[in-house]
Amino acid sequence: MTKANTMKPKVLAAVLLGSAGLVLASPAALAGPTFEVGDEGSMTLTYALQAWYQHKDYDASGAKDDNDFFLRRNRLALSGQFNDYVGYYFQVEGGGFPGSDNDLYVRDAYVTIDYKDELRFMVGEFKNTFSRENLEACLEPLTMDRSETLAYTPFGGTRDKGVAVWGNLMDAKVQYRVMLAEGRDNSATPDDSPRVTARVHYSFLDPEYNYGYLGTYLGTQKVFTIGAAYDHQSDVVYANYPMRSDPKDYKAWTVDAFYEMPTASGVYTASAAYFKYDSDDVANESPDSGYPINGDLKGYYLKGGYMLPDKVGPGRLQFFARHDKADYGIKTGNAEYYDRTTNAVGANYYINGQNLKLTVEYADIDYDTPHPLVAQLQDQKLLTVGLQFIF
Repeated sequence: MTKANTMKPKVLAAVLLGSAGLVLASPAALAGPTFEVGDEGSMTLTYALQAWYQHKDYDASGAKDDNDFFLRRNRLALSGQFNDYVGYYFQVEGGGFPGSDNDLYVRDAYVTIDYKDELRFMVGEFKNTFSRENLEACLEPLTMDRSETLAYTPFGGTRDKGVAVWGNLMDAKVQYRVMLAEGRDNSATPDDSPRVTARVHYSFLDPEYNYGYLGTYLGTQKVFTIGAAYDHQSDVVYANYPMRSDPKDYKAWTVDAFYEMPTASGVYTASAAYFKYDSDDVANESPDSGYPINGDLKGYYLKGGYMLPDKVGPGRLQFFARHDKADYGIKTGNAEYYDRTTNAVGANYYINGQNLKLTVEYADIDYDTPHPLVAQLQDQKLLTVGLQFIF
């Protein structure tokens, strides 16, 4: 919908009061029925399900293999527009990994205001604007899922509560974002300081102009985008929690690149990113028990995909591979039991685009120093088969 360059007084007032704006991450997020509400409003109802089976085979002798059926994601969303400028998004979820609580909880809740393409706002609880992979729609990935903990910020996770301003410049070749959020704020933090995140990207080919990205555009766009981001929060953890002394700041940076090119021989996709999370090596001091293991994480991922040019039966077939390396820097004596490398291959079979697809992935997870007692920190093979349905 085309926006005017000026705003009505009541909309401008809302902006000044700190409301925020965002376009939805992707068209597939609007897969369900849409209803008109009043003269200018609309509401779309969307249901999304990812049902997974996983077989985990530990290399260590005596460790019991795991077989699990679970709902990786199980979401119901309401989204739409109040008018040409103001939108909203509300989503609840009842899924998760094996052993997690399946009770419904609020996943997203935010209001958007689009003043113009160069200046948009959003406020509420929404995706962190730090890493590309976190911002890639989890219902439109290239691989089975994101790269373990690399994409998730240690003190915000995948989402945070706050305000963001963002926009597109130079015909959407350049996109900027700045987010002010809650971050880490509990009884263990030395101070209640805001978390600040900034991100920018440049698109050399077709622009990626939405707040969210896709893991694959299924050959509908020619994309080459590079991005970078910085994340910071002061006084998030005590290095000596028992004495409540030596407070430390948190800072992080990432760089990433994404490429997808449709050709007569098929669709080629490549993606890579490097991450550095830094809390001054607090994990090897005496932090509080809630300090996350990825507070001083560094690592990278490489992903690639190839989609056949023609249909296979009723759908499209896409092969993918990924390589992740994660160095947590957490020492137990001289051993670093968390550091690991993951190599995986798999395939997506799109029966009806992302709305109905089957995915299979085989992953080999290799720990630098396998833990002698904890099976989850030992070398393992992981086979995952998933069904995705969106309506």
